[in-house]
Amino acid sequence: MPARREPADALPDTGADSRGLRIGSSVGNRREDEVTGSLVLIGGACSADGEALATFLRMSGGDAGGKIIGLTTASSDPVGSAHAWKADFATAGARNVEFPIVDRRSRAQDARIADMIRDAPGIFLGGGDQVHLVATIGGSRVGDAIRHAYHNGAVVCGTSAGAAALTEIILAGGEPDETGTQIARHIGPGLGLLGFRAMIDTHFGARRRLHRLFGAIAANPEYLGLGIDEDTALVVFGHLGAVIGTGGVTFVDGRGIRFDNADEVKEEGSLTLSYMRVGVVGNGYVLNLRERELETLVRGRLIAEETPSVKGDDVR
Repeated sequence: MPARREPADALPDTGADSRGLRIGSSVGNRREDEVTGSLVLIGGACSADGEALATFLRMSGGDAGGKIIGLTTASSDPVGSAHAWKADFATAGARNVEFPIVDRRSRAQDARIADMIRDAPGIFLGGGDQVHLVATIGGSRVGDAIRHAYHNGAVVCGTSAGAAALTEIILAGGEPDETGTQIARHIGPGLGLLGFRAMIDTHFGARRRLHRLFGAIAANPEYLGLGIDEDTALVVFGHLGAVIGTGGVTFVDGRGIRFDNADEVKEEGSLTLSYMRVGVVGNGYVLNLRERELETLVRGRLIAEETPSVKGDDVR
Protein backbone atom coordinates (compact mmCIF):
# COMPACT_ATOMS: atom_id res chain seq x y z
CA MET A 1 0.00 0.00 0.00
CA PRO A 2 1.53 3.39 -0.95
CA ALA A 3 2.24 5.69 1.97
CA ARG A 4 -0.40 8.34 2.44
CA ARG A 5 0.73 11.88 1.82
CA GLU A 6 0.16 14.65 4.31
CA PRO A 7 -1.99 17.53 3.03
CA ALA A 8 1.06 19.80 2.96
CA ASP A 9 2.46 17.57 0.23
CA ALA A 10 -0.79 16.80 -1.54
CA LEU A 11 -2.29 20.29 -1.67
CA PRO A 12 -1.01 23.11 -3.84
CA ASP A 13 0.74 25.95 -2.01
CA THR A 14 -1.97 28.07 -0.43
CA GLY A 15 0.29 31.11 -0.28
CA ALA A 16 0.96 31.45 3.43
CA ASP A 17 2.21 35.03 3.11
CA SER A 18 -1.12 36.40 1.89
CA ARG A 19 -3.78 33.75 2.29
CA GLY A 20 -3.18 32.01 5.61
CA LEU A 21 -1.51 29.03 7.18
CA ARG A 22 -0.54 26.18 4.89
CA ILE A 23 -3.03 23.49 5.78
CA GLY A 24 -0.42 20.88 6.61
CA SER A 25 1.69 23.01 8.91
CA SER A 26 -0.24 22.18 12.08
CA VAL A 27 0.47 18.44 11.83
CA GLY A 28 3.36 18.59 14.26
CA ASN A 29 1.14 20.05 16.99
CA ARG A 30 -1.57 17.41 16.69
CA ARG A 31 -2.62 15.57 19.85
CA GLU A 32 -2.48 11.79 19.86
CA ASP A 33 -6.24 11.52 20.39
CA GLU A 34 -7.12 13.65 17.38
CA VAL A 35 -8.35 12.40 14.03
CA THR A 36 -5.49 11.76 11.59
CA GLY A 37 -7.56 11.48 8.41
CA SER A 38 -8.68 14.15 5.98
CA LEU A 39 -11.91 15.07 4.22
CA VAL A 40 -12.31 16.20 0.62
CA LEU A 41 -15.79 17.71 0.36
CA ILE A 42 -16.80 18.40 -3.25
CA GLY A 43 -19.85 20.46 -4.18
CA GLY A 44 -20.99 18.14 -6.98
CA ALA A 45 -20.58 18.15 -10.79
CA CYS A 46 -17.09 16.82 -10.18
CA SER A 47 -15.07 16.63 -13.41
CA ALA A 48 -12.72 13.72 -13.97
CA ASP A 49 -9.88 16.06 -14.94
CA GLY A 50 -10.62 18.71 -12.32
CA GLU A 51 -8.39 19.75 -9.44
CA ALA A 52 -10.95 18.75 -6.81
CA LEU A 53 -10.90 15.05 -7.69
CA ALA A 54 -7.17 15.16 -8.44
CA THR A 55 -6.53 16.47 -4.92
CA PHE A 56 -8.35 13.49 -3.42
CA LEU A 57 -6.30 11.08 -5.53
CA ARG A 58 -2.99 12.73 -4.59
CA MET A 59 -3.81 12.81 -0.88
CA SER A 60 -5.01 9.19 -0.76
CA GLY A 61 -2.28 7.84 -3.05
CA GLY A 62 -4.94 6.73 -5.54
CA ASP A 63 -2.93 8.27 -8.37
CA ALA A 64 -0.04 5.96 -7.46
CA GLY A 65 -1.99 2.71 -7.17
CA GLY A 66 -3.45 3.11 -3.70
CA LYS A 67 -6.77 1.35 -3.11
CA ILE A 68 -9.96 3.40 -3.28
CA ILE A 69 -13.30 2.03 -2.12
CA GLY A 70 -16.32 3.88 -3.46
CA LEU A 71 -19.97 3.80 -2.43
CA THR A 72 -22.83 4.89 -4.70
CA THR A 73 -25.46 4.23 -2.04
CA ALA A 74 -26.95 7.73 -2.37
CA SER A 75 -27.77 7.22 -6.06
CA SER A 76 -31.15 6.07 -7.36
CA ASP A 77 -29.14 3.78 -9.69
CA PRO A 78 -26.19 2.53 -7.61
CA VAL A 79 -24.92 0.08 -10.25
CA GLY A 80 -25.06 2.55 -13.13
CA SER A 81 -23.46 5.23 -10.98
CA ALA A 82 -20.66 2.84 -9.98
CA HIS A 83 -19.82 2.14 -13.62
CA ALA A 84 -19.82 5.87 -14.43
CA TRP A 85 -17.54 6.68 -11.50
CA LYS A 86 -15.20 3.80 -12.36
CA ALA A 87 -14.72 5.37 -15.80
CA ASP A 88 -14.16 8.83 -14.32
CA PHE A 89 -11.57 7.53 -11.88
CA ALA A 90 -9.76 5.77 -14.71
CA THR A 91 -9.70 9.04 -16.67
CA ALA A 92 -8.31 10.77 -13.58
CA GLY A 93 -5.51 8.17 -13.32
CA ALA A 94 -6.84 5.85 -10.61
CA ARG A 95 -7.51 2.24 -11.56
CA ASN A 96 -7.25 0.41 -8.23
CA VAL A 97 -10.87 1.29 -7.47
CA GLU A 98 -13.73 -0.91 -6.27
CA PHE A 99 -17.41 -0.08 -5.81
CA PRO A 100 -19.26 -2.62 -3.65
CA ILE A 101 -22.98 -2.10 -4.25
CA VAL A 102 -24.35 -1.18 -0.83
CA ASP A 103 -27.90 -0.43 -1.90
CA ARG A 104 -29.75 -1.61 1.21
CA ARG A 105 -29.31 -1.81 4.94
CA SER A 106 -28.54 -5.54 4.98
CA ARG A 107 -25.55 -5.01 2.67
CA ALA A 108 -24.34 -2.17 4.89
CA GLN A 109 -23.91 -4.83 7.58
CA ASP A 110 -21.64 -6.99 5.39
CA ALA A 111 -18.46 -7.61 7.40
CA ARG A 112 -16.40 -8.26 4.26
CA ILE A 113 -17.26 -4.85 2.80
CA ALA A 114 -16.63 -3.18 6.15
CA ASP A 115 -13.16 -4.75 6.26
CA MET A 116 -12.40 -3.47 2.75
CA ILE A 117 -13.34 0.06 3.78
CA ARG A 118 -11.46 -0.09 7.07
CA ASP A 119 -8.21 -0.94 5.26
CA ALA A 120 -8.56 1.51 2.34
CA PRO A 121 -6.41 4.67 2.24
CA GLY A 122 -9.10 6.37 0.12
CA ILE A 123 -12.91 6.23 0.53
CA PHE A 124 -15.32 7.90 -1.89
CA LEU A 125 -19.04 8.64 -1.50
CA GLY A 126 -20.99 9.56 -4.63
CA GLY A 127 -24.00 11.83 -5.01
CA GLY A 128 -27.74 11.40 -4.92
CA ASP A 129 -29.88 11.60 -1.77
CA GLN A 130 -28.01 12.32 1.47
CA VAL A 131 -30.97 11.35 3.64
CA HIS A 132 -31.12 7.92 1.99
CA LEU A 133 -27.34 7.54 2.28
CA VAL A 134 -27.34 8.25 6.02
CA ALA A 135 -30.39 6.04 6.63
CA THR A 136 -28.73 3.14 4.79
CA ILE A 137 -25.21 3.17 6.25
CA GLY A 138 -25.42 5.27 9.41
CA GLY A 139 -24.68 3.12 12.47
CA SER A 140 -24.01 0.04 10.31
CA ARG A 141 -20.78 -1.92 9.99
CA VAL A 142 -19.99 -0.01 6.81
CA GLY A 143 -20.69 3.34 8.47
CA ASP A 144 -18.57 2.40 11.47
CA ALA A 145 -15.75 1.27 9.14
CA ILE A 146 -15.72 4.65 7.39
CA ARG A 147 -15.42 6.41 10.73
CA HIS A 148 -12.68 4.01 11.89
CA ALA A 149 -10.68 4.49 8.68
CA TYR A 150 -11.01 8.27 8.89
CA HIS A 151 -9.86 8.39 12.50
CA ASN A 152 -6.84 6.30 11.55
CA GLY A 153 -5.61 8.30 8.59
CA ALA A 154 -7.81 7.57 5.58
CA VAL A 155 -8.85 10.31 3.17
CA VAL A 156 -12.63 10.37 2.83
CA CYS A 157 -14.07 12.17 -0.18
CA GLY A 158 -17.72 12.93 -0.82
CA THR A 159 -19.33 14.74 -3.71
CA SER A 160 -22.78 16.35 -3.65
CA ALA A 161 -24.92 14.18 -1.33
CA GLY A 162 -21.78 12.25 -0.38
CA ALA A 163 -20.26 15.46 0.97
CA ALA A 164 -23.46 16.68 2.63
CA ALA A 165 -23.83 13.38 4.52
CA LEU A 166 -20.38 13.59 6.16
CA THR A 167 -21.37 16.29 8.65
CA GLU A 168 -22.97 15.82 12.07
CA ILE A 169 -26.06 17.66 10.78
CA ILE A 170 -27.42 17.31 7.23
CA LEU A 171 -29.59 19.67 5.23
CA ALA A 172 -31.98 18.54 2.48
CA GLY A 173 -35.18 19.79 0.85
CA GLY A 174 -36.41 23.30 1.51
CA GLU A 175 -36.66 24.13 -2.21
CA PRO A 176 -38.88 23.26 -5.20
CA ASP A 177 -38.32 19.96 -7.01
CA GLU A 178 -38.16 19.62 -10.81
CA THR A 179 -41.96 19.89 -11.03
CA GLY A 180 -42.08 23.07 -8.95
CA THR A 181 -43.48 21.37 -5.87
CA GLN A 182 -41.97 22.70 -2.64
CA ILE A 183 -40.10 20.02 -0.65
CA ALA A 184 -40.15 20.37 3.11
CA ARG A 185 -36.80 21.22 4.65
CA HIS A 186 -35.06 18.33 6.42
CA ILE A 187 -32.41 18.87 9.07
CA GLY A 188 -31.23 15.70 10.76
CA PRO A 189 -28.24 13.63 11.86
CA GLY A 190 -25.45 12.84 9.41
CA LEU A 191 -22.49 10.48 9.46
CA GLY A 192 -20.61 12.80 11.80
CA LEU A 193 -17.10 12.94 10.36
CA LEU A 194 -17.09 16.73 10.04
CA GLY A 195 -17.86 18.44 13.34
CA PHE A 196 -17.84 22.15 14.20
CA ARG A 197 -21.68 22.13 14.12
CA ALA A 198 -21.40 22.49 10.35
CA MET A 199 -23.96 21.65 7.68
CA ILE A 200 -23.10 21.48 3.99
CA ASP A 201 -25.08 22.66 0.99
CA THR A 202 -23.78 21.60 -2.43
CA HIS A 203 -24.19 22.75 -6.07
CA PHE A 204 -24.32 26.04 -4.23
CA GLY A 205 -23.88 28.77 -6.83
CA ALA A 206 -25.27 26.80 -9.78
CA ARG A 207 -28.56 26.05 -7.99
CA ARG A 208 -28.80 29.41 -6.22
CA ARG A 209 -29.05 27.90 -2.77
CA LEU A 210 -27.96 30.91 -0.71
CA HIS A 211 -31.53 31.63 0.39
CA ARG A 212 -32.01 27.99 1.41
CA LEU A 213 -28.88 28.07 3.55
CA PHE A 214 -29.89 31.43 5.05
CA GLY A 215 -33.21 29.94 6.10
CA ALA A 216 -31.62 26.85 7.62
CA ILE A 217 -29.07 28.86 9.62
CA ALA A 218 -31.62 31.47 10.69
CA ALA A 219 -33.71 28.66 12.17
CA ASN A 220 -30.59 27.06 13.72
CA PRO A 221 -28.21 29.97 14.41
CA GLU A 222 -25.66 27.87 16.31
CA TYR A 223 -24.80 25.93 13.12
CA LEU A 224 -22.17 26.85 10.55
CA GLY A 225 -23.44 26.73 6.97
CA LEU A 226 -20.97 25.76 4.24
CA GLY A 227 -22.13 26.24 0.65
CA ILE A 228 -19.72 24.48 -1.73
CA ASP A 229 -19.74 25.29 -5.45
CA GLU A 230 -19.60 22.68 -8.18
CA ASP A 231 -16.27 21.08 -9.10
CA THR A 232 -14.83 22.69 -5.97
CA ALA A 233 -13.54 21.02 -2.81
CA LEU A 234 -13.18 22.05 0.79
CA VAL A 235 -10.20 19.98 1.92
CA VAL A 236 -10.34 19.57 5.71
CA PHE A 237 -7.48 18.54 7.95
CA GLY A 238 -8.15 19.12 11.63
CA HIS A 239 -9.91 22.46 12.02
CA LEU A 240 -8.64 23.94 8.76
CA GLY A 241 -10.29 23.73 5.35
CA ALA A 242 -8.55 24.75 2.12
CA VAL A 243 -10.61 25.60 -0.95
CA ILE A 244 -9.50 23.88 -4.16
CA GLY A 245 -11.15 24.08 -7.58
CA THR A 246 -13.03 26.33 -9.96
CA GLY A 247 -15.47 27.92 -7.52
CA GLY A 248 -15.61 28.91 -3.87
CA VAL A 249 -17.08 28.05 -0.49
CA THR A 250 -19.61 30.36 1.17
CA PHE A 251 -19.73 30.23 4.96
CA VAL A 252 -22.73 31.44 6.96
CA ASP A 253 -22.59 32.05 10.72
CA GLY A 254 -25.84 32.90 12.46
CA ARG A 255 -24.61 33.39 16.01
CA GLY A 256 -24.75 37.19 15.74
CA ILE A 257 -28.25 37.46 14.26
CA ARG A 258 -30.20 40.28 15.92
CA PHE A 259 -33.54 39.66 14.27
CA ASP A 260 -35.14 36.94 12.17
CA ASN A 261 -38.63 35.63 11.46
CA ALA A 262 -37.50 32.07 10.70
CA ASP A 263 -40.02 30.57 13.12
CA GLU A 264 -42.88 32.32 11.32
CA VAL A 265 -41.85 31.64 7.73
CA LYS A 266 -43.53 28.76 5.92
CA GLU A 267 -42.32 27.28 2.65
CA GLU A 268 -43.86 30.11 0.64
CA GLY A 269 -43.04 32.85 3.18
CA SER A 270 -40.51 35.67 3.01
CA LEU A 271 -37.47 35.43 5.27
CA THR A 272 -36.37 38.56 7.13
CA LEU A 273 -33.14 38.69 9.14
CA SER A 274 -30.37 41.04 10.17
CA TYR A 275 -26.73 40.67 11.18
CA MET A 276 -25.91 37.27 9.73
CA ARG A 277 -22.19 36.83 9.02
CA VAL A 278 -21.44 35.68 5.47
CA GLY A 279 -18.08 35.13 3.83
CA VAL A 280 -16.77 33.62 0.61
CA VAL A 281 -13.52 31.63 0.46
CA GLY A 282 -11.84 31.35 -2.93
CA ASN A 283 -9.41 28.88 -4.43
CA GLY A 284 -6.26 28.45 -2.34
CA TYR A 285 -7.54 30.23 0.76
CA VAL A 286 -7.99 28.52 4.13
CA LEU A 287 -11.06 28.65 6.39
CA ASN A 288 -10.64 28.08 10.12
CA LEU A 289 -13.74 26.02 10.94
CA ARG A 290 -13.30 26.36 14.68
CA GLU A 291 -13.20 30.16 14.56
CA ARG A 292 -15.51 30.48 11.50
CA GLU A 293 -13.09 32.89 9.90
CA LEU A 294 -10.32 33.05 7.31
CA GLU A 295 -7.17 31.58 8.76
CA THR A 296 -5.16 34.58 7.62
CA LEU A 297 -7.26 36.76 9.95
CA VAL A 298 -7.17 34.28 12.82
CA ARG A 299 -3.39 34.23 12.62
CA GLY A 300 -3.23 38.03 12.43
CA ARG A 301 -1.14 37.86 9.28
CA LEU A 302 -2.67 40.93 7.71
CA ILE A 303 -0.18 43.69 8.44
CA ALA A 304 -1.50 47.25 8.40
CA GLU A 305 0.27 49.14 5.64
CA GLU A 306 1.58 52.56 6.59
CA THR A 307 0.21 55.34 4.41
CA PRO A 308 3.07 56.73 2.28
CA SER A 309 3.95 60.40 2.46
CA VAL A 310 6.21 62.60 0.34
CA LYS A 311 8.11 65.07 2.53
CA GLY A 312 10.22 68.11 1.86
CA ASP A 313 13.84 68.32 2.97
CA ASP A 314 13.05 70.59 5.94
CA VAL A 315 10.16 68.55 7.33
CA ARG A 316 11.05 67.11 10.73
